[in-house]
Amino acid sequence: MRIISVKSRRRTGFARVACPASQAPIPASPVKPSRDIARLIEIMGALRTPVSGCPWDLGQDFASIAPYTLEEAYEVADAIAHGDLAHLKDELGDLLLQVVFHARMAEEQGAFDFGDVVESITTKLIRRHPHVFADAEGRTAEHVKGLWERIKAEEKAARGEPPKEGALAGVPVALPALTRALKLQNRAGAVGFDWNDVRAVLAKIHEEADEIEAALDAGEPVESAAEVGDLLFAVVNLARHLGADPEGVLRATNVKFERRFAAIEAALAARGKTPKEATLAEMDALWDEAKKAEKRGE
Repeated sequence: MRIISVKSRRRTGFARVACPASQAPIPASPVKPSRDIARLIEIMGALRTPVSGCPWDLGQDFASIAPYTLEEAYEVADAIAHGDLAHLKDELGDLLLQVVFHARMAEEQGAFDFGDVVESITTKLIRRHPHVFADAEGRTAEHVKGLWERIKAEEKAARGEPPKEGALAGVPVALPALTRALKLQNRAGAVGFDWNDVRAVLAKIHEEADEIEAALDAGEPVESAAEVGDLLFAVVNLARHLGADPEGVLRATNVKFERRFAAIEAALAARGKTPKEATLAEMDALWDEAKKAEKRGE
């Protein structure tokens, strides 16, 4: 037997223990859950500890974890859309784990640690809210929005970042398409490239729909698909003019669709049928019944 040194109990909850060279260190005591963020950081450290840690966690890097980070953010949004607070609690924990995971990998490279992440965001929040934490006046939403943008610009200048080359520069390409369309439209609107009347946006939607129909009549499926993109972009603009988040309202519609289709399946099951065994007319009628039931609050 030989002594394998692992991180101290203060860091990971593991101690120096005697074990065979082929055997991983044994926890000195069971690791217990805690409300303290320090315990989460310790657990993450243990998972990433060479030899004694988890092989899967040890095999990850920033790039391999990034998709999971995005997925967990969507899971949070899904729990909110369903109004499921118990689920939201769990998903926020999963999202927090992603932050701790990235911070741990950065710490291993000597770049920064979780404390640095916390310090960075608290510094930013204090700096960007002088109307709350300092003497700056003006608590209206419009004033605060302008103040936020000005302070962000000052931060970039202080970091030596070159100014944006155009109004649309800097909108992340990796954003979901609807969200990116919204941000691009907001940027263009900020410099005056925008409609002043929401009905003009609605007219644009009708125009785009007509162009899809014309492409279909001409037997041009590729052009039709391209026109669908234009239609979606116009619909995002309508949501923006109505003060709605297109991602949010579409998520809500997805939930509504799932709920109503489940009602169709339940009604068909009561008749000893599956959707594949039903006619479209039959399912349409059940869909209408589900809509009416929702309006009656059933």
